[in-house]
Amino acid sequence: MKRLLLLCVAAVLLWSPCRAQDTIDARLSDSAFASILTCGAGDEFYTTFGHSAIRVCDPATGLDLVYNYGTFDFDIPHFYWTFARGKLNYCLSRTSFDNFMAEYAFEGRAVWEQRLRLSQQELNNLLLMLETNYLPEYRYYMYDFFRDNCATRVRDMVRDCLCHRTLSPECIADTNLSYRNLLYRSTEGTLLWWRLGIDMVLGVRCDKRCSNYEYMFSPLEMMHQFDTLTVSDTGEPLAEPATVLLSETRSPLARSVSPTLLFWALFVVVMFLSIMEWSKLWNLQWLDRTVYIVVGLLSLVALFLWLCTDHYCTKVNLNILWLSPLFLYFAFNPRRSNRYVVCVQLVMLLAAMVMTLGALPQQLNAAVMPIALMLAVRLISNLRGVRT
Repeated sequence: MKRLLLLCVAAVLLWSPCRAQDTIDARLSDSAFASILTCGAGDEFYTTFGHSAIRVCDPATGLDLVYNYGTFDFDIPHFYWTFARGKLNYCLSRTSFDNFMAEYAFEGRAVWEQRLRLSQQELNNLLLMLETNYLPEYRYYMYDFFRDNCATRVRDMVRDCLCHRTLSPECIADTNLSYRNLLYRSTEGTLLWWRLGIDMVLGVRCDKRCSNYEYMFSPLEMMHQFDTLTVSDTGEPLAEPATVLLSETRSPLARSVSPTLLFWALFVVVMFLSIMEWSKLWNLQWLDRTVYIVVGLLSLVALFLWLCTDHYCTKVNLNILWLSPLFLYFAFNPRRSNRYVVCVQLVMLLAAMVMTLGALPQQLNAAVMPIALMLAVRLISNLRGVRT
């Protein structure tokens, strides 16, 4: 009910993101300013990582608009298939500042503002660029979670509007962090199952160590970066310190049960059943088929995202060592599988466990260790009845 009410309110407050509207005159008064708006996490998973937008305000003319690069159209044909293949176009939307704030107040999400120290010419440049981007032929872009999203677009627009000066690459950041590490900051404690799902589909590219500039794919990280980001001519910060426009009022999410602990418990159960199978000759083919089919089907999802989509972050996914399509073969031949194929899969499981401990070349989720051990135990048990 709350979600339905939210959609109704949003429909009333927000302009249609893909509807053509009159272009704003890109001549601002001396009292005008621009700022970066950073929004905190929401209750839905897709809002977990926050949001960024650009505000352009001119009190002398009553202009107060928010430009938002994070909108898309649910009505496009085959929406979910398009999204799954990494071919979904996002678009730039424009709404009034009051409507923007009303939406986030309704959701109970925090909003911070950082006013930019821009010259008059740079302000006009920024508004002109935003209005040009808002034209129907330019407002759409191919979304990429790490390299081209609502935050990176804001970062790049601010960078490109500067006159005869550049942003300093030197700013405070822990350069040892990877894309995956930064995602972990947003899923700590409350979204551990979502983290497991993310880790299962993201590949080696997500473990690339980020530069300070690349940190800003995350809205909250970009806000922290702009607190210290300086310009080349004066060495002073480009943005004023962040101020709170809205405090968070939503109820915090409940802590989730750790999938790692749950899979360790499941491993203990499977180990007990396997011992009983060895000592009392129980038939556990039903267990093997169930586990192997689930893992095999998940492997097809990982392979699809790797080989058949345009997602940058799902390529070269070494989860395939344990999320292996070989388990579909084992599911229909649990005790008659080729011994050498079983041994190959055992080696792959061992490699996955080593990667779980060493996080190289790809960091695997901690839950992979008990899952891989459970699969290894069942494969070793199956080896007793396999042929060469």
